Parts: sequence; structure tokens; C-alpha cells
Amino acid sequence: MPTGMLREAVIDTGAIEANVRHLRRLTDSELIAVVKADGYGHGAVRTARAAIAGGAARLAVADVHEALALRRAGITAPLLAWLHAPGASFAEAASVDVEFGISSFDQLLQASAAAAVDRPVGVHLKIETGLGRNGIAPAEWGMVFAEAARLERIGKLRVIGLFSHLANAGPEADRAALKGFERGVIAAASVGLQPPLRHLAATEAAIGLPEARLGCVRVGIGIYGLSPFADRTSADLGLRPAMRLHAPVAAVRRVPAGQGVSYGYDYRTARETTLALIPLGYADGVPRQASGRGPVVIGGQRFTVAGRIAMDQFVVDVGDTPVAVGDEAVLFGDPTLGVPSATEWAEAAGTINYEIVTRIGPRVHRTERTP
Repeated sequence: MPTGMLREAVIDTGAIEANVRHLRRLTDSELIAVVKADGYGHGAVRTARAAIAGGAARLAVADVHEALALRRAGITAPLLAWLHAPGASFAEAASVDVEFGISSFDQLLQASAAAAVDRPVGVHLKIETGLGRNGIAPAEWGMVFAEAARLERIGKLRVIGLFSHLANAGPEADRAALKGFERGVIAAASVGLQPPLRHLAATEAAIGLPEARLGCVRVGIGIYGLSPFADRTSADLGLRPAMRLHAPVAAVRRVPAGQGVSYGYDYRTARETTLALIPLGYADGVPRQASGRGPVVIGGQRFTVAGRIAMDQFVVDVGDTPVAVGDEAVLFGDPTLGVPSATEWAEAAGTINYEIVTRIGPRVHRTERTP
């Protein structure tokens, strides 16, 4: 860690590139890399570049603002955005070839309104298959598909894909959703829509439900090297975690038995011991819910957060282990290298590893480690 830096997340873009390459080989499918939410906290631009280097054919984000930021950064790969504000204009994004996920008749009209002469707007029609979020409901398939086909014929739209999202509620539920998706594909074909792409599987289904791959998978958490499965680790899946969160020990204090630690004195020392202060807190995305449970490695030894995690800092009881100001404290990274995983922090906080990496805040300096 550079001198004077208080908190750092090292992003291994080589790991992202390798994860994409591995998932492409595993699924034998075109891969759409999902880089929404600032690349799940890893940085959208660096993640996009690494994913493309690893063989991703396309990129996806949640909203148009995220898409425009990538275009301004010089990312030219095919790019999909699928979550839109009511009445939003698609004109600026369409002018730089952003493609739009369409979940309603109104959105279809908004997209067509952004077309220019000799420049149809690229769309992916989202089919509702049981998740209960956005997507074109079965009762509206006929109307929306017919209008999309008409707009494509007159040069307003290019229907590039049909897609949906699984609930990950188990193989039976996901196969039922797949059948619903197949019915939507048939309904679209009945009015002349034959888009080149169909994408349904995110990381979990891309790995665990081969029949859902459909020649194109839309992968998020897996490209960052994290597992979506409760019973399989990143290493089990052949993935490398790409984020390592650490900070220098900011203070060391020797205290007697019975010393209260942090707010509320939820933790008191059992004997004379050493307390180490780590300058990361819930303002940086370290979950307060992991107070008293979150794992930390200092000098190759594992410890646990002592007491409550505060906004900017937390304390570790290191006992009689020699620890000095400036020593590196690692919260999570690649567990094959002897540090805790983001999944362990998720378990300590009662959440999922997606949230742990995505919520790391802007005060944490991101340092890119390239291959």
C-alpha cells in the first residue's frame, strides 16, 4: 500500500480477464459482461476493458447514465442498458449506439422515437417469465412483438435480442421460467421477429443449468471471481476473486482486562491484550452487521472484529501477537492466498458477497493491478 494511503481496494484486472476467458470456455457461449453499479464496485471502465480482453462480446449495465459513462471513457463494444426512468429520452444514448432493454409498449415507443435516418435503435425485448419485476407480460406479448416487428420493418428498430432473468429459486423453478421464455420466443417468431441473441442465464444458471445458456450468457458476479452458490467456492468454480480490501493498522494500544471496546462496550477484553485500530468503517461499505464477527488477517494471522464497527474504523483484539502501526490488515481477497473471502464477510453480516463488494464506498482508493 502506498505511503499515506488510509484505505485501499486492489483490483486485479488480470483476474477479471481470466474469469471471463474461463466462463466462455465453460459455457461455450457468447458472453455479455455485466458491469453495472460501477462494475460491482470494481470500476466499470477497468472491468469493461478487462472483460473485453478476456473475450466478452458485449457489455451490460442497468441504466443509460452508466452506459454513457462507458462511452465517454472510450468503450465502443456493444452495450445494453435495461432499466429506464418513466418518460426518459433515449436519444443521446442511441446516438452512441447504446442498446436498450425494453419491458413495455411505452418503452418500445420511446426507443423508436430516438431513431435517426439510416440509424435504427438496437433493442432487446425483455420477457417476463415469473420473477415479478420488469419485463413484457405474457398478455402483452402479441401487441408489443407485433409493433416491434413493424418498427423493425420500417427501419426504426433493430431487435437484437430476447431476454429474461431467472429467480434462482432452484432448478425446478428455473426450468419453468425457461419454458416460459421459450413460449415467448415462439410468440415473437410468429410475428416475424428472429433476433440473433437470446439470453436468460446469469452466473448461477450459466454454470449450473446448461440448458439455459441458449448460446449467450449474461454474467455478472462470476467475472469478479465470486461464487453465487452457497456450497461451492470461487476456487471450486475455477474463478479468482478480483478485489482485495485492506488498510494499514492506524493505532496500537495495550489495555488491561475488562477494557471496553467501541460503542456500547459490546466487547470487553478478557485479559491484558493489544488492540489494533483499522481505518475502515460502514461509511466505506464495511457492514456494521458484521460487528464482532468479521474476519481480518494481520501479519498472516487471522483475527475477528472486536466490538462494533463504526463509521470510519473498527478494532481488532490481537492478544499478544506483535502488531505495529502500518502493518497491513486484510479484510478480504483471494482465500487461496490465505486471506478471508468476501463471502465470509457476507456470512458475518447476514448478506451475500455481491453486496459486500458492490457497497465498498468512494473513500476507498481503487488501485488497479494489471496482468
